[in-house]
Amino acid sequence: MVSSSSFSKVNIDEDKWVEGMRKSIVEHDDEQIGKIPVCIFTVPKVLLDTNPNCYIPQQVALGPYHHWRPEVYDMQRFKLAAARRTQKYMNVSFERIVEIMKKHDEVRIRACYHKFLDMSGDALVWMMAVDMAFLLEFLLVYSMKQEGRSLARVASEMSHLVDAAGKKLSHVAILRDLVMVENQIPLFLIKTMMEHQHRETHNKSPGEKLKSMLMGLYHELSPFHEQELADVHIDDCDHILDFLYHMTVPNNKELHTYDAIEIEYDHQGIKEEAHDGDQEESFAKHTNLPKIMKIIWKILSKSKAGMVGIFEKMVWIFKKIIFGRPVASVTKYPWKIISSLPILKNMKEPIEQMLEHFRGEEGEEKPKDESGEPKSPTMEEITIPSVTEMAEAGFLFSPVNGGISDISFDVKTCTLYLPVVELDVNTEVYLRNLVAYEACVAAGPLVMARYTELMNGIIDTEEDAKYLRERGIVVNHLKSDKEVADLWNGMSKSVKLTKVPNMDKVVADVNKMYGQTWRVKSAKYLKRYVFASWKILTLLAALFMLFLTTVQAFCSVYSCARVFHQLPEITGSEGAE
Repeated sequence: MVSSSSFSKVNIDEDKWVEGMRKSIVEHDDEQIGKIPVCIFTVPKVLLDTNPNCYIPQQVALGPYHHWRPEVYDMQRFKLAAARRTQKYMNVSFERIVEIMKKHDEVRIRACYHKFLDMSGDALVWMMAVDMAFLLEFLLVYSMKQEGRSLARVASEMSHLVDAAGKKLSHVAILRDLVMVENQIPLFLIKTMMEHQHRETHNKSPGEKLKSMLMGLYHELSPFHEQELADVHIDDCDHILDFLYHMTVPNNKELHTYDAIEIEYDHQGIKEEAHDGDQEESFAKHTNLPKIMKIIWKILSKSKAGMVGIFEKMVWIFKKIIFGRPVASVTKYPWKIISSLPILKNMKEPIEQMLEHFRGEEGEEKPKDESGEPKSPTMEEITIPSVTEMAEAGFLFSPVNGGISDISFDVKTCTLYLPVVELDVNTEVYLRNLVAYEACVAAGPLVMARYTELMNGIIDTEEDAKYLRERGIVVNHLKSDKEVADLWNGMSKSVKLTKVPNMDKVVADVNKMYGQTWRVKSAKYLKRYVFASWKILTLLAALFMLFLTTVQAFCSVYSCARVFHQLPEITGSEGAE
């Protein structure tokens, strides 16, 4: 029998644990810690489960979250080699840098991380200092590229990792690890180390030099081709991923547009079908059945047979249903008259259930939450036609050399403008981690998440990806168009659903215009007036068969020849009517 216990003890040094608790409670100032915002998070599980390799570093760990993982700890010797080389360019010893960090920055470092860092102060600052040295040496490649210079040589210890051309597999793997949410180092630490380097190593301030490095990194990683880049200040960024996010999704200050444009837009759930108002609603009430019923009514109304008088009530009821009101109101008419007929008594209950089900579908209400408000649309409800569907309907696609904010739709020319996106082996990791970081920090709309949802909506198959590639919107460096489609379709998960006015308006305009095309209207007509009418047609057919059965039973007892001789003949002109 397995015994269970509520107390379990792990292998820890209790004295060190108590000392850590004491320092955390006694020596740390809550007011000081409270002013430092958390900026380095763990990836939400809903996103992590979709593709863990895009969020967990595979080559190098930066910072404490993944430092001790055996898969990435093998890089420690290369980090130490980079720290030794960095020490040659410092105006103080490397150990002195660590002492300064421990004295002034330990509390700030711990406050930056979302998870509790269960390690000593010495271990933490030494870890951060060594990782920063490695990171600075790696970023030096992109500083040279940004300034139009070439890197003369790479240290022999790093030559198989760092490639000035950026084409080695290990270099590409490290590049992906740099942008992961859980693999970030606060930028203020990097600036601190750069401030203690010899001035002859660079002719710019540490902030300018660091920005030059990150701009080079952005040009290497960003899939977009903006003509005008945002002016992002290093002091406003917490870490590398934060800088990349501000470059990709800049705010009004960074775009130098301080007067925000207000877009009046009714933020309702975007539906697949865009109704055309009262005109379409009134059109929906008409069917082709009246023409058929008029002919039947002419024949039956001219008959003076006694049995026709019984059936006249049934025809009158259906005439009122067809010509008077929608089918949903059939239960308002004297159903008792129909159900009282001897043959129909046994069919009363199933017919009532069928009509009730039909009426329920016609008057179905939108689901509401506990507060009584309509629920927010889910991912499946926010739909937009695919690229091939829009192309078949006459839509045009045009590339723009801009970013996400340049997405637009021209109603007059029926043209959807999308930013040029260049896809390679790094793009998925880049976009996924921007989406994850945005979900952790953004107080407003999740712009990156909305963009990935939009691209996921219009790209369903490799034909869609091929069409955009041929129009110059997608620049594909992957193996095939199918990989492009899989990339976008794999990023359908989102932490929460938000509304982005610009993109929501584009989606609404596209859906409305698409709903007005003749192809879509034809499909709607068939769906609404042919396929959706099967229930009432089935009911009419069943009643007509019962009528024929009644006639047959009647004629088996009485002579029907005299009755049918009295029926009017249908001339050619009447049949044409």
